[in-house]
Amino acid sequence: MQESRGNKIKNHVISNTSERSSAINHYEAEDLSSQRSLEMTTWLKKIQLLLLILLPIITNAQVLYKPIPDKLVVLTFDDAIVSQYTVVAPLLKKYGFGATFFVCEFRDPPFSDKTKYLSWEQIGELNKMGFEIGNHTQNHTHVNKMDSLHFASELKYIENKCIAYHIPKSISFAYPGYDTSPKALPILKAAGYVFARQGLNRPYDPLTDNPLLMPGLTTTADNSKDVYDILSKANHGKIVVLTLHGVPDIAHPWVNTPPELFEQYLKYLKDNHYKVIAMHDLQQYINPDKALAIKPIFNK
Repeated sequence: MQESRGNKIKNHVISNTSERSSAINHYEAEDLSSQRSLEMTTWLKKIQLLLLILLPIITNAQVLYKPIPDKLVVLTFDDAIVSQYTVVAPLLKKYGFGATFFVCEFRDPPFSDKTKYLSWEQIGELNKMGFEIGNHTQNHTHVNKMDSLHFASELKYIENKCIAYHIPKSISFAYPGYDTSPKALPILKAAGYVFARQGLNRPYDPLTDNPLLMPGLTTTADNSKDVYDILSKANHGKIVVLTLHGVPDIAHPWVNTPPELFEQYLKYLKDNHYKVIAMHDLQQYINPDKALAIKPIFNK
């Protein structure tokens, strides 16, 4: 009886000890699980932070072949004005700058007036001098006023004229009157165009702007402050695109840039170490396939 009672006490002690041990193990397991959960949460936060840092770098690497240098400027000239051959081209050669000349055949004043407009022979000479010849439609027709067939036909007319004068097919287009249209983009893509310039008066950001909706600033006789202001923004991956017409422009005087002002701009660009290129030269920086996938935003 005494032995049986002793066994009961012993078993009770063992049972209590086992229960305490089990409880301790349970708490230790819970504490270990909580610690592991905290470590996992911390690890996930670090991964998220790393992705936030790396994602822009990865995206940039996809759109850009190499970083955009500061002070990168694209010079463009519209409308095939005769002074682009007689005044502009010699000055560009003097300063060692590239440029794109967007050509068309105006109806009013008529393209046949060679006191105002380039001949196709002169356009061919601009090409031989190393400048890009871009497409500005056949008759400077605004793209939002044409159906798809008409637009494709006007593009093709300039392309055929270029073939006739041994000028390479361009990948650059300029919207007449700066008017754009969502219907124009698939036509431009199908025709092999990579870059297209509009207005908007701000720098071009190749990481956010679709290259078929490239913004640019137009120079006139009285907006030099705007020109110098936008040139100061050619940094942090942004590119300044300048649009000029005649230097001078007697066909369309409202977009005239006086020759002395134009050379003042060129001297400023040279003295301040800007890199001045044609539009198609952007291919050395921008991956067309990736850039053309950027969502187009109109009138941004």
